[in-house]
Amino acid sequence: MKAFIFDIKHFAVHDGPGIRTTIFFKGCPLKCIWCHNPESISKEKELGYLSHKCKDCGKCVSVCPTGAHYFDKDMHHRYDREKCVLCGKCTEVCRANALSLYGRWAECDEILEDLLLDRDFYESSEGGVTLSGGECLIQADFCRELLKKLKNEGIHTAVDTSGFVSKANIDKVLPYTDLFLYDIKAMSSENHKRCTGADNKTILENLRYIDSVGGKIEIRIPYVPEYNSEEISEIGKFLTTLKNLLGVRVLPYHNYAQTKYNSIGMKDTLPDRVPEEEEINEAKKVLVSLGLCVLE
Repeated sequence: MKAFIFDIKHFAVHDGPGIRTTIFFKGCPLKCIWCHNPESISKEKELGYLSHKCKDCGKCVSVCPTGAHYFDKDMHHRYDREKCVLCGKCTEVCRANALSLYGRWAECDEILEDLLLDRDFYESSEGGVTLSGGECLIQADFCRELLKKLKNEGIHTAVDTSGFVSKANIDKVLPYTDLFLYDIKAMSSENHKRCTGADNKTILENLRYIDSVGGKIEIRIPYVPEYNSEEISEIGKFLTTLKNLLGVRVLPYHNYAQTKYNSIGMKDTLPDRVPEEEEINEAKKVLVSLGLCVLE
């Protein structure tokens, strides 16, 4: 069994308790305007090119089989995305880290072997492994297989999900997931569609279902001014109905990913304004006033 992933991050400290290793699966059914991992959205391979890092060394030009990499008349490197066949040869010779290939197939046992290298860190910090994305649960069969192997090794597991998947996919991973890191982006269906391209009916239904069968949940709210900042109270009121909620985390929106959008030739949809610290603190106060445990 294989999964289509785009990164494995070791020593992650923001993807669940303790020190963790996070696997990022490629492909997402949502298109959040504030997405900070735009390379995770497409289910296809993508080449990222950071022109400001390029040293015009020409090594990519020499190995490119289609002429996608070439020199202009002033001997500056240029990249023609239309000619690129995503073979990845250019990324292997680029010493300036200007080129990255996003997306590769990996076998379950290959990933497991990599994850087990960090066992000592998991045990010393009460950490573990997190499956993230993109949306990891669109590859639910693989997730189930990997999570099951991790549980057999005694390793804590977390699934970071938008919840915009079928209930059947939720069921596949429920027995082997210690913690769901669950995104709530907006409460009104109309606003959720404006922000992500889809309504939130399935997301809320799946959250209620996970809670009803005893799944442990940490809610994550991306705080984006002028998009969902006015819905914090409504989100909080909904969360008070959950029985297995361990806590709520407010994640301030940032626009650090602008270079990623440009690098993969994707339209930059990031909002201009980032929240002030005072706004985040006020949002947390609203949630606390509703009796919710707000995590830092």
